[in-house]
Amino acid sequence: MSLPLENSPTVAAISKRERARELMRTVGMLPVLILLLIGFSLMTDTFMSWQNLSIITQQASVNVVLAAGMTFVILTAGIDLSVGAILAASAVVALQASMSPQFGMLGIAAAGVGFGLLLGLVNGGLIAFMRLPPFIVTLGALTAMRGLARLLADDKTVFNPDLPFAFIGNDSVLGVPWLVIIAVAVIVVSWFILRRTVMGVQIYSVGGNPEAARLSGIKVWKVLLFVYAVSGALAGLGAVMSASRLFAANGLQLGQSYELDAIAAVILGGTSFTGGVGTIGGTLIGALIIAVLTNGLVLLGVSDIWQYIIKGIVIIGAVALDRYRQSGART
Repeated sequence: MSLPLENSPTVAAISKRERARELMRTVGMLPVLILLLIGFSLMTDTFMSWQNLSIITQQASVNVVLAAGMTFVILTAGIDLSVGAILAASAVVALQASMSPQFGMLGIAAAGVGFGLLLGLVNGGLIAFMRLPPFIVTLGALTAMRGLARLLADDKTVFNPDLPFAFIGNDSVLGVPWLVIIAVAVIVVSWFILRRTVMGVQIYSVGGNPEAARLSGIKVWKVLLFVYAVSGALAGLGAVMSASRLFAANGLQLGQSYELDAIAAVILGGTSFTGGVGTIGGTLIGALIIAVLTNGLVLLGVSDIWQYIIKGIVIIGAVALDRYRQSGART
């Protein structure tokens, strides 16, 4: 007597594997974050203090904002290597605007975010209309925009001790830092766009299969322009956040390697380099992992040289994890 198909050992095994994969996609890297929190709390007494946890969330905030924009891009199977340079250039513009009396608070924010948006649109236009590879475009933009940032600042540090928006980086509301509030707001809005709007559906479709998306009537160029504009605008917002903490900006050092942290956060969060798979919640967890790792290593007295090495290994590990997820999905 044969077993019903749904009760056969093979079908049961496949179903079990699918449930395991679904659990992995849902939980993501949260267990890793929890293990890091436990590990560092055991290795140092100050790690789990309220003051240090507040520092971690503030340090993570800028990366959360950049990684949110990077999530939009990577979901379309693209990449944006220029976000750190865009942040530097936008921060210089925001600082210069803050010293002009005709700019109010809104004008200063618009100057920083708007300049980032403009640079993001340049990237998106080259990729969407000229069909240039995102890696090449944003790699070139990384160098060009870093040079632009230095040019705008006259290769000096722009400093304003009376920065009108300094409260963003130094004040809080009911004990919650403004930086954290902004980062959470970005995550919520990003989640809404990706999960509750037509544009969100189109972003996943383009990342999954751009040709099929085009044949179904989706304007692929419009989606690509949108995601790189979002990435640029959020880099501009990150610039305002960074400058508000430092009261200063310079084109040479500010934003260095920020793109690597953002990419690592996105991939650690489960977004696939091949596009079409990922969540903004996973990106948040990935960014927190990077922040916790950095903070814990500092508290343990690990030199910045080894911090770079460890971060590099984390990035490689994140890509390897992405490949594992993809190979598991095909079996």
